[in-house]
Amino acid sequence: MTDARRHVDGVVLLDKPRGLTSNRALQLVKQLFRARKAGHTGSLDPLASGLLPICLGQATKVSAYLLDADKRYRVTAQLGVRTDTGDADGKVVESAPSDHVTPDRIEEALARFRGPIRQVPPMYSALKHKGQRLYELARQGKEIEREPRPIRIHRLELEQYAHGVLVFDVECSKGTYVRSLVEDIAVAAGTLAHVTALRRLRAGPYCAEQMVTLEVLDALAARGALDEILLPADSALQGWPAVRVGADRADRLMQGCTVAVDEERAGGLVRVYEERQFLGIGELGPGGRLAPKRLFRGHS
Repeated sequence: MTDARRHVDGVVLLDKPRGLTSNRALQLVKQLFRARKAGHTGSLDPLASGLLPICLGQATKVSAYLLDADKRYRVTAQLGVRTDTGDADGKVVESAPSDHVTPDRIEEALARFRGPIRQVPPMYSALKHKGQRLYELARQGKEIEREPRPIRIHRLELEQYAHGVLVFDVECSKGTYVRSLVEDIAVAAGTLAHVTALRRLRAGPYCAEQMVTLEVLDALAARGALDEILLPADSALQGWPAVRVGADRADRLMQGCTVAVDEERAGGLVRVYEERQFLGIGELGPGGRLAPKRLFRGHS
């Protein structure tokens, strides 16, 4: 039987619907494109919706850099109730009064979490303890001591607060658990809370206005136009410095060699091009020495 899968490279900015796991969303997109290779960049809980970048083919090589990128979310939380998972999919484990919590008190609590902070990851997370996922241990009723981790909250703004329902907008660094942030804000305001809705609005250079739904992808597939919405792999690296090399140096880079380039800028990771063709990621060292890091020519 002929393998119907194909080599296809690029990034799909999916508007993941609520109720779908990130892995299921990935598989649906992979099937629609008939792609040989695909990966997503940062899971969204089933309760969450919004921007889920899905990398196909060669673009999977940039997925790690999107995982490290800052994110933006719109968060809705219900005060007065804590659940075991930190969101509405969990079981209620504790209740507390919230009538005394005023908008001013919420603002005061939010102010405590802007900038660099340390956060204890939730038990319901994919972090590992002695080879086991924390959420697996949590489902067994086990509680493991977790060390707080440094994160940064770049922006945290109250959008709405009424009848015990809190809506805020947050921009944060990688490694931020919004469920834990909600619980910590509530404690600072003198009550409890859990997430009832979460929508990702930005991931690295990508924003909500660029998203496409599964329904749109289905319609494009029906008329053979799916590839029209693919973004190039280097779109994930917008803002990175770019270095251009000639054919000879490009060939040497592809062979794993370090080459000399006419660059005086500080070292670090850069986008590498041969003319207009994106070759991949290089690392610029002292004296204008460019070393290959992740190169994209050919199929993998």
